[in-house]
Amino acid sequence: MASIKKNFLYSGLLTTANYIFPMLTYPYVSRVLGVTNIGTCNFIDSIIHYFIIFSMLGINIVGIREVAQNTDNRSKLNEIFSSLFWLNTITTSIALLFLIIATLYVNQLREHFNLMLIGALKLVFNYLTIDWFYKGLENFKYITTRSLIIRCLYVVSVFLFIHDADDYPIYYFLSVVCIVINAVVNLLYSRHFVTIIIQGVKLKKYIKTYMTMGFYLLLTSMYTTFNVAYLGFVAGGTEVGYYTTASKLYHIFIGVFTAFTGVMLPRMSSLLSEGKENKFKSLLNRSNDILLNCSIPVIIFVIIYAPTIIFVIAGTGYEGAIQPMQIMMPLMLIIGYEQIIIVQVLTPMKKDKAILLNSIMGSLTGLMLNILLVYYLKSIGSSIVWLFSELAVLCSAQHFVTKYARFSFPWHALFRYIIRYTPLAIVIMLCMLWIPNQWTSIIAASTISISYFLVLNVVILKEGEVRYLIMNCLKYVNSKSRWTKKGIIP
Repeated sequence: MASIKKNFLYSGLLTTANYIFPMLTYPYVSRVLGVTNIGTCNFIDSIIHYFIIFSMLGINIVGIREVAQNTDNRSKLNEIFSSLFWLNTITTSIALLFLIIATLYVNQLREHFNLMLIGALKLVFNYLTIDWFYKGLENFKYITTRSLIIRCLYVVSVFLFIHDADDYPIYYFLSVVCIVINAVVNLLYSRHFVTIIIQGVKLKKYIKTYMTMGFYLLLTSMYTTFNVAYLGFVAGGTEVGYYTTASKLYHIFIGVFTAFTGVMLPRMSSLLSEGKENKFKSLLNRSNDILLNCSIPVIIFVIIYAPTIIFVIAGTGYEGAIQPMQIMMPLMLIIGYEQIIIVQVLTPMKKDKAILLNSIMGSLTGLMLNILLVYYLKSIGSSIVWLFSELAVLCSAQHFVTKYARFSFPWHALFRYIIRYTPLAIVIMLCMLWIPNQWTSIIAASTISISYFLVLNVVILKEGEVRYLIMNCLKYVNSKSRWTKKGIIP
């Protein structure tokens, strides 16, 4: 079994790459295609994503959990994989049927028939990627290597094939091609670990949990994916363009922590099954320390420099994305903590009903606020909806975690880190006010922020998980350097 540090490194690299690689192309694409065409692609993709949620239901959570607990039993692994794979095949087929019907009978979707057709291809091949299986095996090295190669090809393809505003269907198609290649490679490679069987599968055994966790994800989408879809129907592609542009940077930062929680899920499940509760709680506290220490300075920086960041990423014409981005950034802390208590506590403890109730709270809040705010406030309203929906989920999840695991919200740690990073916030604001050139200002503020973070964690704080990670990374780099191998550095 690979170490958590290595798995986190691979998974963090993969999750970050999934956002960084599109960001390499986004400044070019946003200027070539324009905010409306970008918004149209994102609107259609949000619709497709809704059908993907229905097709996948709870397989990512259930699959990782079940595979992680049976990695050493090949026959049991065949049974689990095949049962979940065929169950997923059924739900994907149903989702595809409803997608075809929606495309033919909903005017806003029929107008973009070519994009919906590309989206249908995404739906079919998405379930064939079976990443849940490799995550359950904790084979993050393979997942990362494969995905990075495909992402590199994607970046090259964007610059080769997209040249004017009418190329937006090609832009969407290229993103789907990545999924198609991933699926083909994954299925071929899976033969080294598992065999798909027909006889002996136990669909009934997993249907209840599969549906329960799937319903949880569908409810969650009421305040995530549904925001984009509803905004597209109510306000059009341009406002979707503002909202999705604002969310891109946020997703990069939260993606790194999502990688960490994704790595921790199979490990936490294993610890609980082995009865190692002290180790379980220790890892939980370490996760909190990493989240608070890393998210607070990032939130401060992005809120202050949002106008400059939007200009650098998307160029002129995207000023409407500034306020949505500023509203979204606290979600890095809110959702990061949610992932700790839901993915690392409630999911391994198999408290599926509690997780479902969390989503009901969030979806009801999201549905109500969408109706009240989005028509009038558009992309800003969608950002507010997302923020308050996640707060509702956090409050509900914290109630259950306190009840079942006796784990309280880390108020003292939160206030401690806010105080520690308050001087940094003041310095960043002064950079923003006193340095007129945008590029000089953001470079200076970035340099100061990184320096402050490193000095605080490595020099001033003599303990803590971030310091531990930094020092271990430095030791690893030092041990692998050619100077060390030659004996120059002791």
